[in-house]
Amino acid sequence: VIHVASRSIAAQALSIFGDHSDVMAARSTGFAMLSSDSVQEASDFALIALAASVESRVPFLHFFDGFRTSHEVSKIEPLSEAALRSCLNEALIFEHRRRALSPDHPVLRGTSQNPDVYFQARETVNPFYAACPDVTQAVMDRFRAVAGREYRLFEYHGDPDAERVIVLMGSGCEAVHETVDDLNAGGERVGVVKVRLYRPFDVKRFVEAFPRSVRSIAVLDRTKEPGSAGEPLYLDAVTAFHEAVMGGEGELKSIPVLIGGRYGLSSKEFTPGMIKGIFDHLASESPRNHFTIGIRDDVGGTSLAYDSEFRTKSEGVWGGLFFGLGSDGTVGANRNSIKIIGEKTDFFTQAYFVYDSKKAGSVTVSHLRFSPNPIRSTYLVDRADFVGCHQWMFLERFDVLKDIVPGGTFLLNSPHGPEAVWDNLPETVQESILSKQLKFFVIDALQVAHESGMGGLINTVMQTCFFALSGILPEAEAIEAIKESIRSTYGKKGEEIVKMNVTAVDHARSRLHRVEVPDRVTSRIRMTPAVAEEAPVFVREVLGKIIAGAGNDLPVSAFPADGTYPTGTARWEKRNLAQEIPVWDPKVCIYCGKCAMVCPHGVIRIKVYDPKFLEGAPATFKSCETKEKEWSGLKYTIQVAPEDCTGCGICVDICPAKNKSETRLKAINMVPQPPLREQERENWNFFLGLPERDRDSIKRTTIRQEQVQEPLFEFSGACAGCGETPYLKLATQLFGDRMIVANATGCSSIYGGNLPTTPWTKNAEGFGPAWSNSLFE
Repeated sequence: VIHVASRSIAAQALSIFGDHSDVMAARSTGFAMLSSDSVQEASDFALIALAASVESRVPFLHFFDGFRTSHEVSKIEPLSEAALRSCLNEALIFEHRRRALSPDHPVLRGTSQNPDVYFQARETVNPFYAACPDVTQAVMDRFRAVAGREYRLFEYHGDPDAERVIVLMGSGCEAVHETVDDLNAGGERVGVVKVRLYRPFDVKRFVEAFPRSVRSIAVLDRTKEPGSAGEPLYLDAVTAFHEAVMGGEGELKSIPVLIGGRYGLSSKEFTPGMIKGIFDHLASESPRNHFTIGIRDDVGGTSLAYDSEFRTKSEGVWGGLFFGLGSDGTVGANRNSIKIIGEKTDFFTQAYFVYDSKKAGSVTVSHLRFSPNPIRSTYLVDRADFVGCHQWMFLERFDVLKDIVPGGTFLLNSPHGPEAVWDNLPETVQESILSKQLKFFVIDALQVAHESGMGGLINTVMQTCFFALSGILPEAEAIEAIKESIRSTYGKKGEEIVKMNVTAVDHARSRLHRVEVPDRVTSRIRMTPAVAEEAPVFVREVLGKIIAGAGNDLPVSAFPADGTYPTGTARWEKRNLAQEIPVWDPKVCIYCGKCAMVCPHGVIRIKVYDPKFLEGAPATFKSCETKEKEWSGLKYTIQVAPEDCTGCGICVDICPAKNKSETRLKAINMVPQPPLREQERENWNFFLGLPERDRDSIKRTTIRQEQVQEPLFEFSGACAGCGETPYLKLATQLFGDRMIVANATGCSSIYGGNLPTTPWTKNAEGFGPAWSNSLFE
């Protein structure tokens, strides 16, 4: 038995996210295929797959949706050891073991066969596959008796007289189940058939699962097979109905209208609005076959229209959104929060985490739900009662309050106190707070974390504030539960770590403040555009929308068919991650070039140039006389890109030059970024206009001269302080205008070739590294 979190297969690009592509590519292997729809089912089907495999002697591939199910935190009922044992036939397990290869009873397997016998030998397995569906259903029946949860190979849910039915498998079944209940409550007559045992495909049971009233069926596949007559599940459905009618079995006299569609590739959202759109389409006179849902296909015209504003009436469901920065502890805190709620209350719980596919230091959004009823919403939270923004800089880049409900609670980690914060909010944030009448709270979580000895880890602070404001648990009980979770999570790391976290909890509550909201918008601060207006058209209209989080709105026509993208695009994505940036002190500098050499993101640059180019320089632009004999009479500048720096501080660590008048300082020192951002942006733009040094005038065997060369690898999405990227940057300085890179899959392929932007770039002549991901290590 193999348990698989199903994922996308690389095509025009690699994707780590979930669909059924890999599973569908394995359907001819002879494995039985069992699909689970939820975290609870994944747990249950692990046992069912094992028991069915032992009894049927057919290998099983049990799969569930990658990320949507595999990475969801949900409250489940675990199986007892008694339930496990009662579902397994011990005698058959011992029979299975006796078939193992052993010198105690030697046999030969895996022979080479010739045309005279291979065909006949291949057909010997047919009885095992014919019996497998019956065996699997028998195991499911036995499971029901011990666990109380009933499963069928093909399970129908909906109106008993439904005329329109959707067929699918995987986590999408949960969302369709929820939507079917909502539509039927409003007078519709619709249903869903959930496919559990996909291989061997039991034609008879499949057809019998449908109500006799069915008139039209949409079969949904979470995969794409270019050039095929249809996607896999659709083709099986067509065959099943055709055989049932042609064979004259049962009550079925004619084949219903059968159409197939694709959805949810690479974890694309699959929402109730899309599901209703499919049901609406099934009601049309001539429904389109081979459709897509959830995208805008303006090339092939396959996409169905749907109402993106449609929501199911999920009574009693609480939703929360938490915006964090990779490695700031937000995700870990929310995992602990949902576990505390699940264990301390009777609520059903669900937590799902959306990660930017950049490395640490990228955006994470935590989606939390809890409800007195089972939660089948296998899609992102789009009606939030609570929004926590754990990083101040997000307010300039994202509309974090877009999905909060009127009267909701907004918690902000702010460097500004309750009296000053309003005047520092962007205009759109103020508008949302006023128009939605939000309850607004702030805390300087970074200061509390620093005072508690936790550095930049604000997770415990923000978690404490969440429980204090949400009222899910009595506050004293919630605080004790958090401390208990801290002891459990960090106990092995030592008492000091536990103490720091507990201190952070105690300090957080007293530093949390409600903001008295004025009655009008006062801000003139605008959200920062995703990319600058002077960026190329493709960067502005395609990559810029992806950066801004609007990639779902882009049509098919926006994308290159062969997966080819321009280089040099990371320069347009100003992430503004650093709380502090390095600042150069020319009076202390010894011009060794080490700071630029070790910079993981290529944000520290050195140029040597004729003094005449300083004409028109900004007032704060720094330069000094170069000390190299070969460059006598030239000016020397070290400049930092303030909005691309990640604040790792490695440049300061490596700097050997000490300030003799103030020994704690060096030739380059970390300074708060916000006050310097505007002036250093102007300095950086001027610096870029200075001419590059001719390669022939650079001694490339010394760091102090070699680092004057322009790097053709800049501003990557690698983790702050990455130890790999300085080597790549150095390689491009030495050879970049004649490099071809075949990049195996790993960190380097993600920070190097992750859409929307790439750090691989080109020089003024248009030469630079050409890059492709070769997929395999």
